Amino acid sequence: MAVLTAAEVRESRTARLRRKIQDNLLAYAFMAAGLLCFAFFSWYPLVRGVILSFQQNNFVVPPYWVGLENYRALFDDPLFYTAWKNTLLFTGLALVFGFVLPFFIAVLLNEFRHFSGFFRILVYLPVMLPPIVAVLLWRYFYDPGNGLFNSLLRSVGLPESQWTQSSSTAMISLVLVSTWANLGGATLMYLAALQGIQGELYEAAELDGASVWQRLRHVTLPQMRFIMLVLLLLQIIATMQVFIEPFALTGTSNPDTITVLVLVYRYAFTVNQDFGLAAAMSMLLFVVLGAFSALYLRLTRTAD
Repeated sequence: MAVLTAAEVRESRTARLRRKIQDNLLAYAFMAAGLLCFAFFSWYPLVRGVILSFQQNNFVVPPYWVGLENYRALFDDPLFYTAWKNTLLFTGLALVFGFVLPFFIAVLLNEFRHFSGFFRILVYLPVMLPPIVAVLLWRYFYDPGNGLFNSLLRSVGLPESQWTQSSSTAMISLVLVSTWANLGGATLMYLAALQGIQGELYEAAELDGASVWQRLRHVTLPQMRFIMLVLLLLQIIATMQVFIEPFALTGTSNPDTITVLVLVYRYAFTVNQDFGLAAAMSMLLFVVLGAFSALYLRLTRTAD
């Protein structure tokens, strides 16, 4: 066998490295394009928002640095605490309906043997509507004069309601809109997870004499634990950022329904016209959601 010299070995290694780079050059190019797009549309706005939160800026006159004054102004604003209270209340109510209800609907749909495709489309149909269209549709339903719901109440002799204009029913009215508009996505995810459960587990449970509730508790829920934990985290993050429902149905000045993002809108476009103050509020929401997500993932990982 021929013995290669050191120079030939180095040349062979260089040639292999060059061929490897050439083979992966296209992949690197695609990866670089994706990273650039992600950096421009995700990382840059995030960094720009952090910088903006320490400035007073209305994009008309040149901005100037104010340091922590924006954050001090937030804590001095009574609406700051009202917005957080309403946001947490909306999140809690939305989880009661939007997290539990899709699961039971998915269990029900999973039992259908006929017209199952029709019912799945029917459940998912509201998701296909643009969010603002769904909200405007419910705005007509909630109209205190000739709205659909008050018309139905009058037809059966029940007292009418002010719905979104009453402090006692405004928040629950918003939650119903959000639940109806987003129910289909969670339901189909649950349904896909249900259909992935092995039928032998249910057969074994039936042979052991397990009731419907026992099969649900000891077979269905453990098998769906992962998807339920993921959906719970995603729904909490989404509901904490609610904006369209309160903005379109009750406006930006109703203290009963003002949320964190609605307050951000007020700071930036209506009352204060200060994008620095709005950015500071957005940064606080980002920190809260980031801390909650990290804690949630740590706790669920520990439980696993």
